[in-house]
Parts: sequence; structure tokens; C-alpha cells
Amino acid sequence: MDYFTGDTHFGDARVLRIDRRPFPNMAEHDAALIALWNETVSPQDDVWHLGDFASKRPGVAENILPRLKGRKHLIVGNNDPVETTGLAGWSSIHHYAELTIDGRLLILCHYPFRTWNQMGKRSINLHGHSHGRLKPMPRQFDVGVDAQHLRPVSLAEILAAPRGNA
Repeated sequence: MDYFTGDTHFGDARVLRIDRRPFPNMAEHDAALIALWNETVSPQDDVWHLGDFASKRPGVAENILPRLKGRKHLIVGNNDPVETTGLAGWSSIHHYAELTIDGRLLILCHYPFRTWNQMGKRSINLHGHSHGRLKPMPRQFDVGVDAQHLRPVSLAEILAAPRGNA
């Protein structure tokens, strides 16, 4: 199974204030996101993290990455320093990727696009960065935790969401 997520910002207290995440502190935030990830993902699954994995503070990403189930692929975000991108726990690291799942071309980037490859042929743009604040476009989905119930989601879940237009 393939899952998608982004903008976890592990260890970064700014998300409690800016994104109004429902946790009193970062310890509870991180524990909840790790638990939700591991309840959703099995060790054999692939998880595409669309950027902004963890705080830039030394050791945060290094401590959390091995605690998460699945083969983890990083699409680099604006808050992913070399200390995060250089970790051995990533199965792959990209700034942009294209995947085909169930016959659908997926365009993955941390940033949302106005247009994307094969947009007119029903391809789908998955992104993070906007923390659920952008007006949806047809076949464009924010997979960040602020838009997706704080956990990774499958393509089927994304397409079944009420705002769909897929």
C-alpha cells in the first residue's frame, strides 16, 4: 500500500500556535502523530512524506524517523535541512516525483501547482506546504496532516474525500 502525508513538523512548537493543532505540548503532538502513523502503516507499506518532516533542531528527525513504520520516501520541503535529508532512514529523497498508482498519474511536490504534467488527462497533484488553507482545485489534494486527520492517507481515501473532484 502507498500512503501520503506531509507537514508533520515533528518537534517544532510553532505548529501548535500557527496551525492550531489540538495538543498542549510537543511531546503529546509527536507521540500522537507517531501513534497515528504506526496504526495506519505496516512495515511493508510505502509512505511518501511531502515535506517539512521535523524541526531543524539537532537530533529531532534522527530520533523520530526510525520509530515510524514503512518504507519512507521524502519529497523535500522548505523546512527540511540537510540534517533531515541526509538521514539513512529514507528509502528515497526527491524534490519532485511522478508515480502511477491504480492507473492514475500522481505528481508529488511539497508545493501545490497551478498546472502540472498531464493535468488535462486526469493526473493528480498531491502536495503539502499549505496546511489545509488553500481553496481546492480539481484533482489537487493537500496531504499534509492539517488537512488529513493527522495521519498518512491512501490514494483511495484521498479520492473519496467529500471535496474530491477527481
